[in-house]
Amino acid sequence: MKFDIFCEIQRAKPWGPDHEATLFRETIDEAVAADKAGFDTWWQVEHHAAEEFSYSSAPALVLTAIAARTKKIHVGHAGVLAPFRINNPYQVAERAATLDILSGGRLELGLAKSGGKEWETFGVNPETARDQVREAFTIISRFWSERSLNYKSADFTIPERECVPKPLQQPQPRFWQTCGSPESFYMAGELGVGALGTTLLSPVPFMGQMLDHYRRGLKDCKQPVGKVVNAEKGVFTFVHVAESRKEAIRARAAWSALWYVNAAPIVFKVPRAVWYDVIKSGLHPNAPRDTAALTGDDKTSLDIAPDEIPVLRLLKMMAKGMVVSAEEAHEVLEQLDSVIVGDPDHCRKKFEAYEAIGTDRMMCLTQFGQIPHSAVVRGIELTGEHLIPYFSKRRRAAAE
Repeated sequence: MKFDIFCEIQRAKPWGPDHEATLFRETIDEAVAADKAGFDTWWQVEHHAAEEFSYSSAPALVLTAIAARTKKIHVGHAGVLAPFRINNPYQVAERAATLDILSGGRLELGLAKSGGKEWETFGVNPETARDQVREAFTIISRFWSERSLNYKSADFTIPERECVPKPLQQPQPRFWQTCGSPESFYMAGELGVGALGTTLLSPVPFMGQMLDHYRRGLKDCKQPVGKVVNAEKGVFTFVHVAESRKEAIRARAAWSALWYVNAAPIVFKVPRAVWYDVIKSGLHPNAPRDTAALTGDDKTSLDIAPDEIPVLRLLKMMAKGMVVSAEEAHEVLEQLDSVIVGDPDHCRKKFEAYEAIGTDRMMCLTQFGQIPHSAVVRGIELTGEHLIPYFSKRRRAAAE
């Protein structure tokens, strides 16, 4: 299992002066620290109009800056919001190829379907979004591999044009797809691209079920969309490695994870019920469709039952504006197998659970909520000192 960083460019309030400029400087410094610590890939998301939650609205620019300051770490663009009203696939091919050249062949390219508020912002048709992700992979791959392309479909038409420049990597950079449902995991496998999944407090066995859907898709892959099949599986979760349990609490890491889970549905207009039900039951087959985020208000009940699941009790308390202490947040979240917060030994045991379900890449969200920049950097360093070598040794032993 390899270690990556997943970054939103995020800072929960309260903010200091010039907080946006400061946040970008800190993000690049954290990427430099990750490069030195031995992380494999720095993944940058794409989100729009997400104040406080994500300032990563121009990820290709940020990744270019990171590539210029680092030596080995790959720059992962995951995911480019692929509906054509948000990103023209021809322009995605051009930008990504340029980033591959500027990074010296370190690009990893992922595509995402997006949803909710971002669909509203750009006027995306929810009924065509998933098909456009599939089509975008094909268009980008062909522009990279063919001298020129004349392309016409129901959703995208372009006359005979060259893609200038072409990527540095040969035959081409690897493709990935961000996944959040059984259908999307299966689709990634069927397309022959890597899967990037999200836990968000749901149990590790739940993610194991999602990876099974991906493996099933790989078996059904007849015609990969790229020139190479990427069969790797990445999983994103909250990670903060600290010198001690006390320091992890001081950094407010568990509190920040709760903040993230409550902030995301507000930012992206997804009913909290979807998130809460996944946490409660792992696999929730009756969750509303993505289009539910486009209509009406969130009717999620914030009533706290006498026998409420502890993590849901804290989430509902925060959503109602009640005070949740850093200590209480930590006591509850350290019991969850999916949240990796604590000293190196505590975190190692939780990483092993992800390794056991077949995770190839651990995508560590290290900058989230109110965790101070200094604590983020130290957590990255501790991961490089204690955990990356340990799992690298295990990976080599398994390969022998």
